[in-house]
Amino acid sequence: MPARVRLTFATLTLVFFLICAATLYRELSGRSDIWWTPYAMLVPLAESRDRVEIYARGQSLAALLQAGRLRIAEEGGSSTLATSDIGLRFNNWDRVRAERLPLLLAYAAACGITACLFLLVLTGRIAYRAERDGERA
Repeated sequence: MPARVRLTFATLTLVFFLICAATLYRELSGRSDIWWTPYAMLVPLAESRDRVEIYARGQSLAALLQAGRLRIAEEGGSSTLATSDIGLRFNNWDRVRAERLPLLLAYAAACGITACLFLLVLTGRIAYRAERDGERA
């Protein structure tokens, strides 16, 4: 393979590898604590039943709230908690991680393929068609 073509292919595969590797690194090194439900979007207790159940001393929190058995102490006294006073935040990291897994695997495969191509080009294992025709003649 001519040196100019080899250099071009080596440069292109190296650039493609760096793009994939940088994206993969950015995805894997990101913070995992940012996936909590924002405080402004707290999920009401009634809407969270499919994801969480909270118990206090063996009794459901929703049942305790409806019966008026939970009170909160404040500076001036105490007041009964209502269901609307309870809001939940969820950590969605497990769901985000599961959604990102196919993309991360694709980037990892692209990194491996381009690294192999880069090594093949550098070592001259990929023959140029003109070189093959020249050897036959």
